[in-house]
Amino acid sequence: HLGGKVGVMVEVSCESDFVAKTDDFKQFVRDIAMHIAAASPACVSRENIDPALIEAERKLAESQAEGKPAHAIEKIVEGKINKYLSESCLLEQAFVKNPDQTILELLTAMIAKMGENMVIKRFARFQVGA
Repeated sequence: HLGGKVGVMVEVSCESDFVAKTDDFKQFVRDIAMHIAAASPACVSRENIDPALIEAERKLAESQAEGKPAHAIEKIVEGKINKYLSESCLLEQAFVKNPDQTILELLTAMIAKMGENMVIKRFARFQVGA
């Protein structure tokens, strides 16, 4: 991806070999890998994110909200953290090929189409020079 500078490995589990060998499944996994290369998510879902990243984002949001009323600061910080999580978690990101659809919606549609449960378990993104 991206001129040979980025590589992605993604683990997508399904319940049978039959589904894993279909062209639709293979294209889905390619699309997910391409999305990861382009969007560079930090984790698969909110449950997988490093708490240190959330804490750093919280401190940044609090510093940006200085001078606001105390009751507003908490809402501002939570809003910024939720925005950060939606941009950083793979399942919540807008799909690069169709920004009107999230990765979770794409996964759900694929599950409905194939009639079998699938899970994006993990991924690794490698970038030359990073």
